[in-house]
Amino acid sequence: MKRTNSAQKLTIDVLGTTVTVLSQRDEDYISLTDMLKAKDGDFFISDWLRNRNTVEFLGIWERVHNPEFNYGEFAAIRNQTGLNSYKISVKEWVAKTNAVGLRASAGRYGGTYAHKDIAFEFGMWISPEFKIYLIKEFQRLKEDENRRLSLAWNLNRTLSRLNYRIHTDAVKEHLIPIAVTPSQAAIAYANEADILNVALFGRTAKQWRDANPSLAGNMRDYATIEQLLVLANIEGMNAELIHMGLEQGQRLKRLNAIAIRQMQVLTSASAVKRLKP
Repeated sequence: MKRTNSAQKLTIDVLGTTVTVLSQRDEDYISLTDMLKAKDGDFFISDWLRNRNTVEFLGIWERVHNPEFNYGEFAAIRNQTGLNSYKISVKEWVAKTNAVGLRASAGRYGGTYAHKDIAFEFGMWISPEFKIYLIKEFQRLKEDENRRLSLAWNLNRTLSRLNYRIHTDAVKEHLIPIAVTPSQAAIAYANEADILNVALFGRTAKQWRDANPSLAGNMRDYATIEQLLVLANIEGMNAELIHMGLEQGQRLKRLNAIAIRQMQVLTSASAVKRLKP
């Protein structure tokens, strides 16, 4: 499944504390600011950043995930950890090292967020119990999200297949002479299927297979929910255009324009929906 570039805000309940999760570009960031509410006594994220083990962990994580990490600044910070006079904020850490695992910002999603790997580590500083339940609730959240996406994807795939029956019937009735052989008929069906592929995906089935030799199935198996919905729509529209007697080139132009317009509307609507809390 693919996601839009817009952040999706979700919340989980961890031992009575509401914790915000931001999902964007297949990455999940968890609010450390929210997690701190479960900590007994005065404790600040900067206290956590002063610890040498914390800095070592963050440095290793950035080395694995961030090719732009500033190792020179990281080494300078690591040498100061543990000193009574040493103190650094998340904003300073990010500015000096170009780190991506931690974020501090104001605005709608203001606060300090950490990549889920780092947030789980931070959870241990709240308490071992909190960390365990944080991981458990986060996993439940992702399972629910994947289940909803899978149901929507399968529904649109089914609609696409049902509409394809209408589409092939129109091809059979109007484009295939009675005397053709079954193999000749299959060529006509494939050509018409590629009209839909080019209109929506910008390539034929063969072009997709040539570009993705290691993938099983076809391009429709890797389509987004929005693409599958548009595919279902243009299959029915192509059937109607065939009944109207339009030439293949004319139909392709019309279907492509419709696909572009519908994808713009659907992706815009999805982005707005995912931004809502």
